[in-house]
Amino acid sequence: MSLFTFLFAHEQSSLNTNIDLLLNSSLMRSRRMSKELVDYITQYLGSIRERRVIPDVKPGYMKELLPDTAPTEPEDWESIFKDIERVIMPGVVHWQSPHMHAYYPSLTSWPSMLGDMLADAINCVGFTWASSPACTELEMNVMDWLCKALGLPSFFLHYHPDSRGGGILQSTVSESTLVALLAARKDKMLQLRPELEQDVDDSVLNSRLVAYASDQLCVTLGTTGVCAFDNLPELGPVCAEEGLWLHVDAAYAGSAYFCPELRWSLEGIEFADSFVFNPSKWMMVHFDCTAFWVKDKYKLQQTFTVDPVYLRHENSHAATDFMHWQIPLSRRFRSLKLWFVMRSFGLKNLQAHIRHVSGYQFPSCKECKEFVRDSFYVSQLYVYLVSPGD
Repeated sequence: MSLFTFLFAHEQSSLNTNIDLLLNSSLMRSRRMSKELVDYITQYLGSIRERRVIPDVKPGYMKELLPDTAPTEPEDWESIFKDIERVIMPGVVHWQSPHMHAYYPSLTSWPSMLGDMLADAINCVGFTWASSPACTELEMNVMDWLCKALGLPSFFLHYHPDSRGGGILQSTVSESTLVALLAARKDKMLQLRPELEQDVDDSVLNSRLVAYASDQLCVTLGTTGVCAFDNLPELGPVCAEEGLWLHVDAAYAGSAYFCPELRWSLEGIEFADSFVFNPSKWMMVHFDCTAFWVKDKYKLQQTFTVDPVYLRHENSHAATDFMHWQIPLSRRFRSLKLWFVMRSFGLKNLQAHIRHVSGYQFPSCKECKEFVRDSFYVSQLYVYLVSPGD
């Protein structure tokens, strides 16, 4: 070995050693910060009942606590950590407090938080199966778990020989309802296509579309205000007869269907084209987490499909690509926290939790006739295409 080679090898070895020391130091610092924050969260949740639920601040309070511009130089963790109590907590509404009775339940749990911690660390962007197979496949399996646990029809399952449907985790019920509405409109346009000009772009036809009555109906199972229920067994057959897309919004009360004795309001669900509920309300899965199922996944795909070259992969025809089921392209690994919760508690304990929270109020409400509407009327669909200038 020449002297030059020896000196180069020695220098390279020293450089690698220094890099390893820096990496180890960085990892140790990250671990210390993580532990400090986990300890803070544990203390916060353990003593949350002692905090004032609603903050005593005025709009703009934080402006006086923060500088006008972002820091030019990096700040140390200790300063950032201290500002959690100084800047953030004075303006926090403590939703997890047992004294919090506003709005609606928004429960979390340690399994849910740990699942999201792992998802944030992995930080995959699961728009296609190929972009992170585990992200897509866990979501498909967990959505089937949920579907069965709630007693929903088998046509909402991903893995069922007679099913064309499936479930997906969306960000909110509002977004899911918009997805259902857009899919219903697209489906109706395709039904009308044979009667229209074949060479006209969809955007032109959409601009000429006038709906004098809806081509979809939203049935609510448990309104947020008073937890009222629409009469699904009466509305479902009307939708089937008139060719209306039936979207069932169970955002608030959907978690109750974990308990078989609380499924009386689910009668008629076999007529639904889509169904949505929020695990982030009763199920101890923190926001955001909205479970959305559709009877025919191809009606979503024909509405939202995008096909740029950089997103294509060799398994496109065999795998599920959830980017074709939603409005955004990118998506988070939401199913991890749901998976953690369902495994950590099990269906037995989730049912016990729901029974405790509900207090068996739903069956008693069913017996109170003043809470049940006598009849419903759904108008027939009238859709016309008008020419420009008409």
